[in-house]
Amino acid sequence: MDQFAETFNDAHIFRMTDDTGMFQHARYSLPDLLEGYTTDDNARALIMAVMLYESRRKPEYLGLVYRYLSFVLYAQNESGGFRNFMTYSRIFKEKEGSEDCFGRCLWALGYTLSSSAMPCGVKEACTAAVKRALPRIPTLEWSHGQAYALIGLSLIEGPEVDCLMSGLADSLVNRFAHFAGETEWRWFDNSLTYGNAVLPWSLFAAYRRLGQDKLIHVARGSLEFLDQVTFYDGCFRPVGCKGWFVRHGELARYDEQPIEACAAALAHLAAHQATGNSAMLELARRSFAWYLGENSCRESLIDAETGGCCDGITPDGLNRNQGAESIVGYCIAGLALAQYERKVILL
Repeated sequence: MDQFAETFNDAHIFRMTDDTGMFQHARYSLPDLLEGYTTDDNARALIMAVMLYESRRKPEYLGLVYRYLSFVLYAQNESGGFRNFMTYSRIFKEKEGSEDCFGRCLWALGYTLSSSAMPCGVKEACTAAVKRALPRIPTLEWSHGQAYALIGLSLIEGPEVDCLMSGLADSLVNRFAHFAGETEWRWFDNSLTYGNAVLPWSLFAAYRRLGQDKLIHVARGSLEFLDQVTFYDGCFRPVGCKGWFVRHGELARYDEQPIEACAAALAHLAAHQATGNSAMLELARRSFAWYLGENSCRESLIDAETGGCCDGITPDGLNRNQGAESIVGYCIAGLALAQYERKVILL
């Protein structure tokens, strides 16, 4: 059963998108113009739009691809990096965004470039942007930026890309070896913070491309550790953003963020693809089910009236704002799971 298809309503996606791109935040179901836009959100929205067009072939979804890709291309600076925060008056607030933003843009460009459904002009634009970005990759220092970039590179062909992937993967493996000195703490840092599952996910993706045993070893160990932390009380419960989970400290229960469920679903799909372990596919399903009510408050985050996704779970219940990150994460996770399960059935 395709749970995403049963609950999906694209009204909020179009409500949150204007002729510039996707707005960053919402006040309840209304776009918050004061907060403007981010390249982060438009990069992820680009992946969502490509996936929607791949699965449904509606012209309006291809129109979204052009809109979000145009935003990402405009955000790229001359040195190959990407500016991130843009005001409603279309003025970027900084010369360059974070390494996370860079990595997410590379993931979006790589996904779009790898799609057989994309027109030649779209792919040519992505190729040019990737070419400009590649020299920046060896300078990445932060684990999440490296991980997102590694996922993006895994979708792009070329010997130069393989070399860059090896460098990023080695850096993550070395970080894991440095911090995971105790059997009860198998992670890449002294804390679990945001988007945690992207780290093991990136190494599963790298393993499928590079075939190095050390990559699958660290990917399995770190994801198993993360699962022990985030699956309990019968459902997926991500690390809370009000305090995170610091080594030897207490796990923050709230606020639970939608980005975590998306990353967890994609990480477990990558794990199943790399290992064939059926338990990973089931954990991907349970991660996605967080959006639909299999969560700590036993309530769906999807607003049937608006098509939006609530911004998380607080100690007092749902955060009723419906920002870009939430709806995009829900769509990417749901589409990825549905597409993957169709392939499994065909096999």
